[in-house]
Amino acid sequence: MEHHSYQGKGPRKRYIRWLIALLALAVVGALAFGALELVIWRGAQGQTAQAGGGTQVMVIFGCQMKRDGPSILLRDRLDTALDYLEEHPDTRVVVSGGKGDDEHVSEAQGMYDYLTEHGVSRDMILMEDRSRNTHQNIRNTLELLRDGAGPWDPIAPGGSYHYVLVSSDFHLARILMLWERATGRLDDVTTLPAPVSHAPSRVHMTFREPLALVKSFLFDREFDLGG
Repeated sequence: MEHHSYQGKGPRKRYIRWLIALLALAVVGALAFGALELVIWRGAQGQTAQAGGGTQVMVIFGCQMKRDGPSILLRDRLDTALDYLEEHPDTRVVVSGGKGDDEHVSEAQGMYDYLTEHGVSRDMILMEDRSRNTHQNIRNTLELLRDGAGPWDPIAPGGSYHYVLVSSDFHLARILMLWERATGRLDDVTTLPAPVSHAPSRVHMTFREPLALVKSFLFDREFDLGG
């Protein structure tokens, strides 16, 4: 009997070691998740540009287009932009978002239609309709602004833009990280956090956005904006 009891101690010790390792891993994972959520929360508070002057350009980041118009998340972003444009009517606007496989028009086109239907002048809007993710939103938008595409003139030598970046509040931390990576600065950037009025999307993004932030930090590094 004593011999069998002695043999059983080995498996129990291994089980305890594995349990301790799993608990430690769970604690580390929870701490990492909490830290990422803190970064996302700080980005969601919005910020005001420190550098003054320059032509003011708003960039609205796209989200899903439905058959009957912008999704709830996208309408939240557009309505936040419209509130700002009421007080700053001279602001130029870039709507950025391509056409997904499940979308009948590009997100840029859908945003353009919504804004013009709500009184924004067509001449003030530039469409960037090739992007499929946040990294491409930023790269393609900056390329358009550099080249002076559409009805706008290229930025004058020695001139500058004051950027107003509009997206859902949970999205802004990732946008700011990539924007700084692409431009090397954030002192000329104001962010407008759009509230998330769709509760299921809020729950979904609570778990999805930390993973997206890590993915962008690790892999979204190449912008190649040229001279």
